[in-house]
Amino acid sequence: KHIQGSAYAFAAILESGRVVTWGHPGYGGDSSSVNDLLSDVTHPVTHVQASERAFAAIRTDGQVVAWGHAEYGGDASGVQNQLQNVQHIAASKGAFAGIRSDGKVVTWGGSGYGGDSSKVQDRLRDVTQIKASDCGFTAIVPDAEPVTWGVTDGDGIFSDFDSQIGESEESGENYESEFDD
Repeated sequence: KHIQGSAYAFAAILESGRVVTWGHPGYGGDSSSVNDLLSDVTHPVTHVQASERAFAAIRTDGQVVAWGHAEYGGDASGVQNQLQNVQHIAASKGAFAGIRSDGKVVTWGGSGYGGDSSKVQDRLRDVTQIKASDCGFTAIVPDAEPVTWGVTDGDGIFSDFDSQIGESEESGENYESEFDD
C-alpha cells in the first residue's frame, strides 16, 4: 500500500493497515517496541514518513507512532500528549513536524534538524502545509509569511529568507536581469 525508507531501513503499510519494518535496527528497521501500536486493526496506519534514522506513522485515530533513533525523531514521548488528531507529517533529515486538525504544529527530533519549533510556535497557527529540507521546515500559514525553523541564524528563522523577502519587496529588483546576455 505504501512504503518509506530511511537511510538503511524500510517501513511498509500493508493493505490491512499494519506496518512491517526491516533493515538496520538503528535506522528504524526494528519496530518491535511499538509493534502493538502499528498492528492495531481497529486503528490502522494510514501514512508513514521517514527521517534518516527514524520513522513516524499516523493511525486512523490521529495518533502518531514514532520509532528508530531517538535523536532523529524516533522518540516522540516528550510531545506524545500533543500528537492527537495529526493529519500530516513531514520529515527532515533528523526530525518530524506534524500538522494537527486544528492547524497547530508539533515537532520532535533533533533541534538542529527542526525538531524544536519553540521560537516560532506562536506563529504556527492555522498551518495548511509543511515542507522539509534536510535541516529544517517551512510552514504555510494563510494570510501570513511562511514560517521557517531548523538550522538558523539563532533567531528561529532563516535569515536569508527574510532578507530576500525584504529585498524583493523593498527594492523591486528584477532578478531575471542578472541572467540577461
